[in-house]
Amino acid sequence: MARPRGFDEKQVLDAVRDQFWDAGYAATSLEDLMRVSGLGKGSLYAAFGDKHQLFLRALRGYTHEQHDHLRQALAEAPRALDALRKILEPPIGDGPRRGCLMANSTLELGNADPEVLDHAHRTYETSTALIADGVARAQREGDLPADADPIALARALLAAQQGLLFMSRTGLDAAALTATARSLAGQLLPDHHEG
Repeated sequence: MARPRGFDEKQVLDAVRDQFWDAGYAATSLEDLMRVSGLGKGSLYAAFGDKHQLFLRALRGYTHEQHDHLRQALAEAPRALDALRKILEPPIGDGPRRGCLMANSTLELGNADPEVLDHAHRTYETSTALIADGVARAQREGDLPADADPIALARALLAAQQGLLFMSRTGLDAAALTATARSLAGQLLPDHHEG
């Protein structure tokens, strides 16, 4: 009979995810992973495999959580347009501006790591489909033009969101980020009832 694990798997994966998110894949050492997880090399590798497998587990957990948050935001919004506009809210907070772990990982590893590139492709396609469902709902609710292409608009919203996240990493101040986000929302999600 296998011994039960003496650690919380989610807690370890969250700590490891944050390490990769803060430092990137290449700059994260085995020592870093041992330090943040509180596990020795043998326990870490026995539970999760090598650094690459551990990274992929953390990345998949991150994207799964992001999709869950998006589904929940779209489901709980009184009107779909409200949830779609929230996608474009500027990433302003007290913590470090880390951007999107999926985007960061794609930029760092996408050309050299087919597994990361494949995961990125599937992640963005899932995000696009979820947002497109929100666009279609906003169309049914009369808040977006009926002739708008939900997939095209979803991709534009996702590209705008990722651009805002990237701009936040450059140190752009909160006022400029907010103005940019409002401009994007006004262009991509205009109030269909005005005028």
